[in-house]
Amino acid sequence: MVASGTFGYGEEFEELIDVNRLGALVVKSITREPRPGNRTPRSCESPSGMLNSIGLENKGLQGFLKDLYPRISEKFRCPLVVNIAGADEDEYVELAEAIGALPKVAALEINISCPNIRCGGMTFGVSAQLTGALVKRLRRATKVPLIVKLSPNVTDPAAVAQGALDAGADILSLVNTVLALSIDWRKRRSRIAGFTGGLSGPAIRPIAVRMVWQVKKRFPKVPVIGIGGIVNADDVLEFMVAGASAVQVGTANFVEPTVTMEILDRLPGILAAEGIHRIEELVGTVRGSEDAQVPQVNA
Repeated sequence: MVASGTFGYGEEFEELIDVNRLGALVVKSITREPRPGNRTPRSCESPSGMLNSIGLENKGLQGFLKDLYPRISEKFRCPLVVNIAGADEDEYVELAEAIGALPKVAALEINISCPNIRCGGMTFGVSAQLTGALVKRLRRATKVPLIVKLSPNVTDPAAVAQGALDAGADILSLVNTVLALSIDWRKRRSRIAGFTGGLSGPAIRPIAVRMVWQVKKRFPKVPVIGIGGIVNADDVLEFMVAGASAVQVGTANFVEPTVTMEILDRLPGILAAEGIHRIEELVGTVRGSEDAQVPQVNA
């Protein structure tokens, strides 16, 4: 899949790749009202990654329903996953009811982990109780599968995962970006107007792999989507051995827009060389973790 916020609504890439080859198109976050996003500059490079503070810029619910959805649902055949974000529970519920009723929406990804907005977002994602209360309402609001996107900015992601699963979440995706700061010391200023931003790219991959393993070890039967710094086929397989059933490619799309196609082309050869007939055979097969301690803290 492609990660929300890194691929627009698919149309931005359709002349570069065959979008329909993707396992799913995960579109940019939708909020109730249109959002202009944060002040610029709102992104900067960092070693092995980038910081962003886009601020969920989007056309809002009505813009999605009347303009974007009719086009992309007609244009693309791959499953459509819509990422939703809100400032409070009521906004999330309104979005879930409206978008979940669309016939070609395969699932909703619930963004409870964005570090770049002032209210909502990560407020839910760092609390198991708030996550559970939100997901419980969303479960009542729609019948489509709910993918809850977890934050890396917590001590124990499995505790938040527990809150989501107990309330009716179907799938977990992790991780979102890591809260970070980059300073131009000569100017004595942050390189981003919003001061802090979300770090993504290969720099966070070991963190994301650890969290996927940590959550999957606690909940072995729950489908997990791995996200964080994937740039090639080997990265995909690392996440799957850690426990991910699927992955999302994000920041790499900015560096090489055809990266998803290159990964899809490369995977069969790697698997064949290893004598692996079905990629599912790799999921959760990391060795030596049986006695590894999974940190547990109250949340």
